[in-house]
Amino acid sequence: MSGFDEGGVYYSDQQFVSAGASDESQLPSRAAALAKFGEFIRTFQVDPKSGAFPYADQLARCKDRLRVDIGHLSHPVYGAPELATALVENPAEYLPIFEQAAKQESQRIQSLLEDGGEPDVKDVQVMLFKSETGRSRVAFVSMRDMKPEKYVSKLVIVPGIVTSASRPKHKATYLTVQCKECKATKRIACRPGVGGAMIPRTCDAAVLPGQNNNCGMDPYIILPEKAECVDQQTLKMQERPEDVPTGDLPRSMMCLVDRRLCSAVSPGTRVTAVGILSIFQGKEGGNSRDKAGAVAIRQPYLRVIGFQEDVLNGDTARRPTFSMEEEQEFKEFAAQPGAMDRIFARIAPQIFGSPDIKKAIACLLFGGSRKRMPDGTYRRGDINVLLLGDPSTAKSQFLKFTSKTAPIAVYTSGKGSSAAGLTASVIRDPASRDFYLEGGAMVLADGGVVCIDEFDKMRPEDRVAIHEAMEQQTISIAKAGITTMLRSRTSVLAAANPPSGRYDDLKSAQENIDLQSTILSRFDLIFIVKDERSVERDMMIARHVLDVHRLAGAQPEADEDEKRVEAFLKRYIEFCRQQCSPRICDSAAKLLANEYVELRAESKRAASADGSDIPAIPVTVRQLEAVIRISESLAKMNLQTTATEAHVRQALELFKTSTMDAVKSGLMEVAVFTDEQRQEIHRVEEQIKRRVAIGSFVSERKLVDELVRVGFNENLVRKGLLFLQTTGDLEYRRERRLVHRMK
Repeated sequence: MSGFDEGGVYYSDQQFVSAGASDESQLPSRAAALAKFGEFIRTFQVDPKSGAFPYADQLARCKDRLRVDIGHLSHPVYGAPELATALVENPAEYLPIFEQAAKQESQRIQSLLEDGGEPDVKDVQVMLFKSETGRSRVAFVSMRDMKPEKYVSKLVIVPGIVTSASRPKHKATYLTVQCKECKATKRIACRPGVGGAMIPRTCDAAVLPGQNNNCGMDPYIILPEKAECVDQQTLKMQERPEDVPTGDLPRSMMCLVDRRLCSAVSPGTRVTAVGILSIFQGKEGGNSRDKAGAVAIRQPYLRVIGFQEDVLNGDTARRPTFSMEEEQEFKEFAAQPGAMDRIFARIAPQIFGSPDIKKAIACLLFGGSRKRMPDGTYRRGDINVLLLGDPSTAKSQFLKFTSKTAPIAVYTSGKGSSAAGLTASVIRDPASRDFYLEGGAMVLADGGVVCIDEFDKMRPEDRVAIHEAMEQQTISIAKAGITTMLRSRTSVLAAANPPSGRYDDLKSAQENIDLQSTILSRFDLIFIVKDERSVERDMMIARHVLDVHRLAGAQPEADEDEKRVEAFLKRYIEFCRQQCSPRICDSAAKLLANEYVELRAESKRAASADGSDIPAIPVTVRQLEAVIRISESLAKMNLQTTATEAHVRQALELFKTSTMDAVKSGLMEVAVFTDEQRQEIHRVEEQIKRRVAIGSFVSERKLVDELVRVGFNENLVRKGLLFLQTTGDLEYRRERRLVHRMK
């Protein structure tokens, strides 16, 4: 963000028109454009029968701004197509004319309203946008497709995410200069954007006949108190993650907003900017000799003159639009019997088995209902899911599928992510030395899903940083004098491995799940994924994997059908999330209250059986809210406005097969041993009983180490302790740190 308004700045908007532009003679003159713009504001009607004049009414309400649809200006009957063409081809020249016409119309409207006297009329800022149905020549351009020969000095529409925003500065629009010798003053206009003003080298004040102008060279000084300024802010806009090709870095572009658009968008906001593609010469590093050879190199930036979203009225999320045919198709799909099962079948069809995980990911994609409380706080509707277990159980493939299917998604790895990269970082501008915010993955995925692989490899201090984002769905920053709060309304899908790499049935749940209860309680569903060894299951998985590899790309028609199904599912998820916000009914609420009490008691029983007072995975009020959210997401799949008892029972079943199974996981209830192992374990039992007297307490770690030194295998010793525990000879105390011999 360095180089703005400093040093050699060159502004191109008014210097030339690209080679492909229209001839100057075809564009209307200044006077004709001023009259036509004024007529358009006065007379345009969307529906001539309604009698409403949208732009005149808008000027009557808001005296200092006017939001204009370019599609209306391009209307062949009610608009002014030649003005729309002029705005697209040469916006830097015709936009000030449009604003001047708007100011004249505002003055006319106010004089009619106030009846008498000249009203004090402010300058009107014209903000352009293009509606979905509007017809216009404005190009929708991605940052990768911006070609200078086609789009420099033209009006373009660029989608992206605002990743950082500087503090607003004051930009002079008019400067007043005074001669040091003769005290004559002169008013000079400044170019817009990053353009400055050209101050004359000599005084051109009129002198008496016969006298010479002796003011000398460079006589002018600037009078700061007479300068006219507006607010101007620098934004950094980045490509949307779903638009970045695999393996490429996202591109970013500097944007300038001014006047009413300053401070209208915060980092993490998805916008579609309408602006003039311009160029300037930035401050590059290196010595002066290197700079001398780079005189012709310019940096592109976007001078924003409007957003597709009405950011001034709080509409910062670009809502997807659906045609009547799409809406009808979605409603027919939701009304079909078995629609929910068909959705589950479309979740990761390339992965064999794991039906419960697929149901959980479907619930995560659709999400629950976000609720606003009377005190102004919010209850999150997004569902968080954790997959914990053995390698080679398709955890990462589930994450990849979700990041591809979700309308908004960011994929990251735990080892390569820091706390600042996940939440937000404070960066110093090298030019102004000011601090500004830059949003991380949780901010960029606002309204979507964050997929975090290798969740257990994250440093604990980095993992703590996402606690607030997962529950309150905000990110609070108090660094370097910046105190603010960013929105992070995201679902989290995380995958992790146990500390030893594989899930060990001979260890307790606390030893296998090496995560704090503070982070575990924020996950609505926790799945223990085990690589089960079964001949029948292994054969079915092998056949499925071989078929996937054998048929990949061999059937183009099947591949096209699969792409169509994926596109339909993505649009259906968008439609359901936007149109449907179900609530739980009274009878379902009563059923859920009774079940919650039973789940708490079951969790306590599982903890006491494991020799601990506190369960490894706590069952708290957050888990009650989790079941509510899952019930709402199941209702949302069928576009129903109420979550019934059937939805609650299905949600409870899913919760019990995931989180409650994880709560009760750990030591095997029944151990299965071979004959050789039985003989070895019998010898281990004798050694344990010889070392531990009846009624005494021994450290489990010390006992295991002592038997290992004698020559026994550690795994076999643990199996012997397990067997003695199942027979009731031993019991664990103090979170499995002490062994107590009972008999």
